Amino acid sequence: MKKLWIILITVLILSLIGGFVAFKLTGNMASNSGTKIKLETTKGDIVIQLYDQQMPITAGNFKKLVSQGFYNGLTFHRVISGFMIQGGDPEGTGAGGPGYTIKDEYTKTDLDKNLRGTIAMAKSSTPDSAGSQFFINLVDNAFLNGGYSVFGKVVSGMDVVDAIGKVKTGANDKPIEDVVIIKASVI
Repeated sequence: MKKLWIILITVLILSLIGGFVAFKLTGNMASNSGTKIKLETTKGDIVIQLYDQQMPITAGNFKKLVSQGFYNGLTFHRVISGFMIQGGDPEGTGAGGPGYTIKDEYTKTDLDKNLRGTIAMAKSSTPDSAGSQFFINLVDNAFLNGGYSVFGKVVSGMDVVDAIGKVKTGANDKPIEDVVIIKASVI
């Protein structure tokens, strides 16, 4: 009986330590919670988990646009191998958006890091200029930290992201053959 109590106490202590580490890294005890978005593309499916609680403005805007069908039929208009893939522009040029902008948003935690597989809002050099364009990091891009609102991460389909990152591109890093977001949906 004494061994059982020791095991139970050990498990409890390890669980508390693990929860504390998750909180320190993400600012959220439930680090695996959050709305999931599925991007069905011509290269395969990508599932993104949003940081709903920590990034309510940015994640909320993305979720709203997905729910409205905004991203359906849009392309990844900018692809830079070894850096990132960018989409969400209705014009397909890098200059378009939804007709409004949102406030830059940062957590001041490790969630702000542009790590491989994270999704962040693309914007101009002007503060608070993001709208609908986003990018997914192909590698850790520390030089972007604190400049672009990271609002989620890829939880499935990173192989698809990598495949998109390897397509042939032409002028302005635009893929020669369109990579289309056939449908974006909340799952």
